[in-house]
Amino acid sequence: MGAKFVNVDRDTPMMFPPDLREWLPEDSMVHFIVDTVDVLDVHNFEINERGSGSAQYPPKMLLSLLIYCYATGRFSSREIELATHHDVAVRYICGGDLHPDHDTICVFRLKNQAAFKEAFTKVLLVARELGHLKKVGGISVDGTKLKANASKHSAVSYKRAGEMIEQLELEIDELIRKGEEADNTPLEDGLTLPDEIKRRSDRKAALERARSIIEERYEEAKQEKQREYEAKKVIRDDQRKNGKKPRGKDPQPPSATPPDDMQFNFTDEESRIMKAGSGQHFEQAYNAQAAVDTEGSMLILGGYVTDHANDKLELKPCVASVDPAVRNISNVCSDTGYFSESAVLDVEAGGNGPTVYCAVEKQSHHRTVADLLKKSEPAPPPPGATVKEKMAYRLKTSEGRAIYKKRKETVEPVFGIIKTVLDFREFLLRGLKKVAIEWDLATLAYNFKRLHKLCGGCLVPASQEMQAQNG
Repeated sequence: MGAKFVNVDRDTPMMFPPDLREWLPEDSMVHFIVDTVDVLDVHNFEINERGSGSAQYPPKMLLSLLIYCYATGRFSSREIELATHHDVAVRYICGGDLHPDHDTICVFRLKNQAAFKEAFTKVLLVARELGHLKKVGGISVDGTKLKANASKHSAVSYKRAGEMIEQLELEIDELIRKGEEADNTPLEDGLTLPDEIKRRSDRKAALERARSIIEERYEEAKQEKQREYEAKKVIRDDQRKNGKKPRGKDPQPPSATPPDDMQFNFTDEESRIMKAGSGQHFEQAYNAQAAVDTEGSMLILGGYVTDHANDKLELKPCVASVDPAVRNISNVCSDTGYFSESAVLDVEAGGNGPTVYCAVEKQSHHRTVADLLKKSEPAPPPPGATVKEKMAYRLKTSEGRAIYKKRKETVEPVFGIIKTVLDFREFLLRGLKKVAIEWDLATLAYNFKRLHKLCGGCLVPASQEMQAQNG
């Protein structure tokens, strides 16, 4: 008796079921997304209120389409358009036979950042009503580098730009002199003196603009470096007045000119060269920030994208990105990259803000035998201790260790899920404003995916109370 195979019949006509839901499992995330978006009652869509021209696609349909595709690792508008033909779940979102083209999807994405932010806040309010998010609690903040849609080989350094400008000036002068000669030697076929002079002049203007932008960026960074220098100088001067010899070299004021290796990228001007991965290599990238709940939900409560290469200036903005309607923040965890005395004081606001637990030195993820032993409470810092000394003490207390431990258990796994499960590793758009829209959608999609899991795959109940709260 021969082997038996399931019959695959591609010729017999099939009838779609009366309800497309029958083609999908009951606990499919697509049901959760569509029903939840309907409940959210988002208002900030950019639509044609006059009703002129062709009929528009319903904005909630397009929002559900973007959320589901981002949650399943599809970010290109062309790829999303193809999914409306080939993916049953996506066809369900679009009503079975609607296929918005890639241009419609792209325009909707670019015009509706306000709606995405509104949906981000309202889905968190839904999570709170369902009992998955506490009104009061802590957050952990961190940043991750995401590759920009630009090659680092399209960048030029401040020093190299200056050298190239000098070289181009010499070549332009030489070509002008050549044009003034009566018996000048002809150029290669297809080349003319005016074209060659213009090409070098245009390149010189572009390099001069690059150097000017680098100088403007450095001026902003120099102010922060100057504040750090002055703060360190005050501490060392006080130590000398008290008869103590400061350790190490004296701090130096920031240079008046940008460092030679500071760069500008011609493909995406607002992206930056940043350390990526474990810090062993550099990428043309943006710095994506997130504030994650530490009370068990692992939902993203706030975030944004910055072009700052490090997190030194991001503590206060990241805390501020959390809507007070979503979370009354009691404490904030962050790694050593966020620490500065001014940032901690600004966030804590003299005791009126959340308590900060920020590492003041790099900590190993490995736990030694000594780390396993029960520790006695450390001695409090002496009167007049610096913010750094107080923070070091706070993190050594049993309460501080327990709170700070949540940082590695919350925000770091969230970035891992976004990069590996959602496969969101780089931006497709260019410019800070546009990549911020992509990050808003990625974090919104993550929250939907996470809330779907917290709800056990169940649908969101469209209660009158919830609709009133979100409306």
